[in-house]
Amino acid sequence: MTQVRPFAFHAGDDLLDDLRRRLDRTRLLPDSPRAPASGMSAEYLGELVASWRDFDWRERERWLNSHPQFLADIGDATVHFVHRRAQRDDAPVLLVMHGWPHTFALQLDFVDLLSDFHVVVPSFPGFAFSSPYRDGPFTEQRLVDTMHALMTDVLGYSRYLTYGEDVSANVNDLLAASHPEAVAGILVTHAHFVYQDERDALSDPAEAAFFSRLGEAHGPDGAYGHVQATRPDTLAVALNDSPAGLLAWLTEKLVEWGDSPTDDPRAVERRISRERILTEAMIYWATESIGSSFRPYYEGADQPAPIPPVTVPASVHIQRHEWDYPESLARRFYRDLRAFERLDEGGHFAVAEVPQAMAQRVRAFADGLGLL
Repeated sequence: MTQVRPFAFHAGDDLLDDLRRRLDRTRLLPDSPRAPASGMSAEYLGELVASWRDFDWRERERWLNSHPQFLADIGDATVHFVHRRAQRDDAPVLLVMHGWPHTFALQLDFVDLLSDFHVVVPSFPGFAFSSPYRDGPFTEQRLVDTMHALMTDVLGYSRYLTYGEDVSANVNDLLAASHPEAVAGILVTHAHFVYQDERDALSDPAEAAFFSRLGEAHGPDGAYGHVQATRPDTLAVALNDSPAGLLAWLTEKLVEWGDSPTDDPRAVERRISRERILTEAMIYWATESIGSSFRPYYEGADQPAPIPPVTVPASVHIQRHEWDYPESLARRFYRDLRAFERLDEGGHFAVAEVPQAMAQRVRAFADGLGLL
C-alpha cells in the first residue's frame, strides 16, 4: 500500500516579501489601440495587482489548509490531493479533476457543498503541489492510470464517480471507458469531442456545424495553446518572473472562458471572486509550476484522440461555451445516458462558477444510481 502523508502549505515570509516588492515595481502598459478584444484590460489588471499586493494570504492559507490534504507517490510522480471524507463510511465517492489554468483550489467551494460524499480533488502532476512526471510524457492515458491508482490502490475505493473539465475532460471519458468495473458513473460538463478524422466524416448538419464553429473560433482564440505547445519555456520564464504577467495570463482565461461578458472583465467576479482569482495566482507563483502546467499542450494530453464509448451511467450538462453541442453526439458516445441538458448558467469552469447548481446535479445523479 502506498504511504499517504499529510500535507499543509505555508508560504515563507521571504517569498511573500519578495512578491510584494515585485508587485510594487510592476510596470503596467496601457491597452494597445485597435488590439483584438480579450478577457483582460490594463485598468482591470492594475486593480488586480493592487489587490494582490494587499492580499491577506495568511487568512487564505488557513482556509486552504482547513481542507485535509495529502501527498502520495504514484509511479514517478508525487501527487497532492484533497481527501474530504463523509461521516458515512458507505457514502458515494467522487473524483473531481481540474484542467488548465485552474488548480484544485478553484473547485473547493463546490467540494464544500458535498459533505455527504467522500470527495477526492487531486492536483495533476506538474500542477500546484504535485511534482511533474519525472520520466516520459504527460499523456491522457498516463493521467488515467495515475488517477485510477490514486482512487483504488492508494485510497482503497472500489467504486467512484468521476468529473473532469478542460484538460481532464478526455481523462474523465477515458477513465470511465477503461475502468467500467470501478467507475460507477460519469458527470460531464465538457462532453466528448470526436477526433479529427471522425469530424471530417460527419454527415449530421448540426454536428458538422458545431465543430465548424469551434474551428473558426480556434484561430483568434487559440493562440495561448499554440504558444504553450510550441514555445513553452520562453513563455514560462516571463510568467515565472513577473507576478503581474502571470496574473494577466491566468485571469484572461478565467474571464474569456467563464460565464461572464468579456467586454467587462470585472464581471468574472460575479462567478469567481477576486479572492479566488488571487488564490489561483498565488499557488502558481509559490510553486513555480506555470512551466510544468504547459506540459499537456506540448506532450499531447490536450489533443483529442480516439476513446472507446462510455458504457457506465452518464449525466451530461453542457456548459454555456459549448451551448450548441448536439445531443446526438452524446447519445452515441455515452451509451447509458441518464441526463442531458444545457446549463442556463456556468461556463468552462462550471463547478467553480455555479457550485450550488452543480452540487445539486451530482446529488441527483448519485441518488438516481442508488448511492445516497
